[in-house]
Amino acid sequence: MLNGLDIEGDSLLHRLPVRLKLALLFAAAILLFLTSDLRFLLPALSLALVLLLSTGLGPREAFRRVRFVLFTVLLVALANFLFVSAAEGAAVFCRLAALVLLAAAVTATTGISAFMDEITRLLLPFERLGLVRAADVSLAVGLVIRFVPEILARYGEIAAAHKARGLPVRPLTLLIPLIILTLKDADTIAMAIDARGFRRH
Repeated sequence: MLNGLDIEGDSLLHRLPVRLKLALLFAAAILLFLTSDLRFLLPALSLALVLLLSTGLGPREAFRRVRFVLFTVLLVALANFLFVSAAEGAAVFCRLAALVLLAAAVTATTGISAFMDEITRLLLPFERLGLVRAADVSLAVGLVIRFVPEILARYGEIAAAHKARGLPVRPLTLLIPLIILTLKDADTIAMAIDARGFRRH
């Protein structure tokens, strides 16, 4: 699998505690969805981009990390542009793109284990009430953060293999091998989890 998504550095985001970063990300998401004013959303998008690049990621690597999600954001914005208005389409794009860039900046400056530890601590009160199992939730979040980029990388590898063999690259023809390989990886991870007794108690 790929190495961790976090990178070493000494930026402001690197120095902030995990809980504060998550709280700021949550607050930013609320503020971004409270307005459709481009006079606020455009500077917010610019600031998010500056924060992401300040983590030490180069422009190419930063784009590689967010390109798939940004493509999805572009489709959503285009739908709003066509069916609602141009202003709403622009607002949706700026709002969601800024949130994606901010989340990528937090991910780049925070290790997965730190995410999992913080989520476990935050959910402990709910575990005492019998509502959740904090360790299971944090493990699920950690696996999603870790596994989604691997799926995207695997998709690229399958597409490259198709091109090398002169086969047409179509999403539907790539989907079946991608699902098979993903299920294999998921099965391997599940066996590793069971072998280490993460859920034994």
